[in-house]
Amino acid sequence: MTEPLCLTDLQQPVAGKRDAGLRLPTPRGLLHLLRRAVFLGTAVVRTLPHDVLLLIKKRHTLPTRMEDGYEPGVGAERIALYVHYSANGLVSGMVRYQLDLLRQAGFATVFISMAATIPEADWQAVRGLCALAIQRRNFGRDFGAWQDVLPEVRRRWGVPAELMLVNDSVLGPIRPMAPVLEAMRAGGEGLFGLTESLQGGPHLQSYMLLARGSAVVADLMRFVETMFVSHSKWLLIELGEIRLSRWMRKRGHRVAALFGYDRLVQAVLNDPNERERVMASNRHLRGLGRLSDDRCAALLLDWPLNPTHHLWHILAEQFDFPFLKTELVARNPGHLPDVGEWPSVVRSDSPCPVPMLRAHLASVGAA
Repeated sequence: MTEPLCLTDLQQPVAGKRDAGLRLPTPRGLLHLLRRAVFLGTAVVRTLPHDVLLLIKKRHTLPTRMEDGYEPGVGAERIALYVHYSANGLVSGMVRYQLDLLRQAGFATVFISMAATIPEADWQAVRGLCALAIQRRNFGRDFGAWQDVLPEVRRRWGVPAELMLVNDSVLGPIRPMAPVLEAMRAGGEGLFGLTESLQGGPHLQSYMLLARGSAVVADLMRFVETMFVSHSKWLLIELGEIRLSRWMRKRGHRVAALFGYDRLVQAVLNDPNERERVMASNRHLRGLGRLSDDRCAALLLDWPLNPTHHLWHILAEQFDFPFLKTELVARNPGHLPDVGEWPSVVRSDSPCPVPMLRAHLASVGAA
């Protein structure tokens, strides 16, 4: 049975307590936090010389290529910034499908590619689906791309009523997107995302974010424009994705996820097969079968999971989640069980069928 789509507000941190569970940390949780601090500290040290040079130069890098799309979107009130990368520059049929979905949803889309070269036929195909096509340096990942492009967005559209930040790091959609966008827009003004992660504190995962309302959009633009873009992937996650939700909440904006972490945990605990799948995904969770539901839930707060990786199966099967993470399917970095069975959750009537998804993986060298 499919769970209903509904927005869940991210929990406010409680002073003196841990964000993820709003509880005092257990010794196990303290060890997890210590390991995370050491990992991030190492990332800072490794990239410090490069980041110091960035601070000294303080230069805005212009795009290497920028052209209007066939429909420039003059006066548009809904803007989407779509970040693309592939080593060979190809723009797959799946990416073009995603761009067309944004167009159908009323967005004037800015396509931002960090590929070194793009075949001319692919570039022209993109221009037919977008308001603006931009090619830029391969630096700073999504937040760096959004930051570089926002001055042009301001010049053309000012502060729009809706701003979507999105990238090509997900496969799909494998379920209809219209209900997802409708549910996000039904939340009124605020910052909305698909999945909530507790790793590093409650935050929206940034592969698809929708800001609604001029004050919300203005603050989101300000955050992205002023954040420090590091050479380190992990610092970018800390300074960008994780910090953004907290920053927006402090400014009084609603921040909510369509697939909240607590809802996913409860669904896992209610399904013996999914509980087994989670137990096999992390050595710290192997004892879930011997614990009460309350203690299981507490353990999943002490060792918060990445929803788009560890909970990919229940998201698709019970929540009609529209995407699969490309990294999970292509590399499975956590060595999670059963990931090779991902085609089984792509139904025959999927908007993006398995052959299209496989073709995309092949186009980016991940097949």
